[in-house]
Amino acid sequence: MFNIKKTLLTVAISATLLANFASAALPDPGVKFVKGHTAIVITDPQNDFLSPKGVTWGLVGKNVTENNTVENIDRLFSIADKKDIPVFVSPHYYYPHDHQWQHGGALEKAMHGMGMFDRKDALSLEGFEGSGADWLAQYKKYINNGKTVITSPHKVYGPETNDMILQLRKRGIDKIVLAGMSANLCTEAHMREFLEQGFEVQVVSDATAAAQLPGMDGYKAAMVNFRMIANSVRTTEQTINQINREL
Repeated sequence: MFNIKKTLLTVAISATLLANFASAALPDPGVKFVKGHTAIVITDPQNDFLSPKGVTWGLVGKNVTENNTVENIDRLFSIADKKDIPVFVSPHYYYPHDHQWQHGGALEKAMHGMGMFDRKDALSLEGFEGSGADWLAQYKKYINNGKTVITSPHKVYGPETNDMILQLRKRGIDKIVLAGMSANLCTEAHMREFLEQGFEVQVVSDATAAAQLPGMDGYKAAMVNFRMIANSVRTTEQTINQINREL
């Protein structure tokens, strides 16, 4: 009987603590943009995520449309060009040898299975133009402008497998405006690693989107984690207003 009472008391206390935590207002540290130390990072601005012809459109298209994601990413590229803010793009490419991997996570397996981000090889652009791995056409004028840093591809979700951190450090960047695809996968994985590496990160909430599967809303999941982990979460409009004030 004593053990039962003790267990019930523990459960009641735990429930109270969880309720108090859930209702408590989280701090909002914010990020102060500083010229020369601030960059915009875009993950996977590619056709397979953002074009109606992309292989994932059936999964992400509704959320991309609702968030106005394509146009909001474009606005970030545009303000970066206007204000001379460095832009870093972290792409996702798979070459034939990557399809010989012997294990992978659930969505990793799905990406390989649907031929997402496929390229012939690392040194050839044969078949690249207009493919799922190519940039969304409206972004090309920004990405191919000779100034944007295009890192080596990340292979699963985060920047641990490419040279993004090196590129940012070599430019003296310590504050990141983060956007791109997909919210709860590559974008969130980049956010987590940037925080672990000591960067300040502001996530642009409507310049990203995610897959919606039965019983799984990737966008909502990402927004919870962004709010709990990132230094700041702001809309595109709020971010652009802040850039205009501070940069």
